[in-house]
Amino acid sequence: MAFVRVMDAQDVVEGRPALAVVGDIEVAVFRVGDQLFAIDDLCSHAQASLSEGTQYDYLVECPRHGGRFDIRTGKARHFPAVSPVQSFPVKVEDNGVFIDVDD
Repeated sequence: MAFVRVMDAQDVVEGRPALAVVGDIEVAVFRVGDQLFAIDDLCSHAQASLSEGTQYDYLVECPRHGGRFDIRTGKARHFPAVSPVQSFPVKVEDNGVFIDVDD
């Protein structure tokens, strides 16, 4: 699919995850400083949206059972989540956020 524009860069506020849809994939988008990160929005432990979770620097906590994931890699970092979620490449160009879900 390659990189797809999903939103304006100013729509991603640090500490408030955003939801983007790329084709049929829902993606949680995060900001830490000037960096943006994207991971699969669906928690690997339970049917919950990570974009509705709480962000702690480079971690997001699932709103359902408290599992935590590294937003840079998608790796599970806190029980009950043990399986990772997919991470996606992100770039910003001309104030747009672009995500590649095929990488």
